[in-house]
Amino acid sequence: MQNPTPLATVSFTLDGQAVDAPAGSTILDAARAAGVEVPTLCYHPNLTANAVCRLCVVEVAGARTLQPACVAMVQPGMTVETASERVNTARRVILELLASTVDLHDAPEILEQVERSGADVDRFAGGRRRAFDLMDDNPFYVRDYAQCVMCWRCIQVCAEDVQYTFALTWGGRGLGSHVTTFFEEDLPDTTCVFCGNCVAVCPTGALKGKVEFAMEEGLV
Repeated sequence: MQNPTPLATVSFTLDGQAVDAPAGSTILDAARAAGVEVPTLCYHPNLTANAVCRLCVVEVAGARTLQPACVAMVQPGMTVETASERVNTARRVILELLASTVDLHDAPEILEQVERSGADVDRFAGGRRRAFDLMDDNPFYVRDYAQCVMCWRCIQVCAEDVQYTFALTWGGRGLGSHVTTFFEEDLPDTTCVFCGNCVAVCPTGALKGKVEFAMEEGLV
């Protein structure tokens, strides 16, 4: 008995419209190909999708929980809502929680999502905020983890996705969670080659080139 021929395209319903997408597509890819914008934060087109932030969640009929569009695959006959009341509420809360704990002043893409979603940035005001000293341990860039949303992009680009340097990792717990180096070593004492890829993919200004930082601070 021969195996059935794999489907070349998948037909499903997206926001009430019939859509065809290449088999193996994620909901995010299919939505964007159809002209439907789904907000993202941790997702980067050149990195492995990790579904950390959950800003891209969508509602799939029959699923108990909201699905992260960056990793959930399209299935034949599925029905997807990208902007249902449940989805919009989830996104607003995510952004409100971020705004309550992280300095987002240098994260224009996230601030744009805050405005679009109608998130109340003062909803959880008064709680504890992420607080870290500015780290200036090398000649090339500074690290300000008070602005870090823990999207994992810098760790990914430093590891298998691009550089294979493995200089960065996670450290701490709770509000103290942050990107760090193994054994909390200064960057010049690690395997870092100062390629700058981590700075390039950072969405918030937590990693910033020294020249840019100095100009913004009026130091030059």
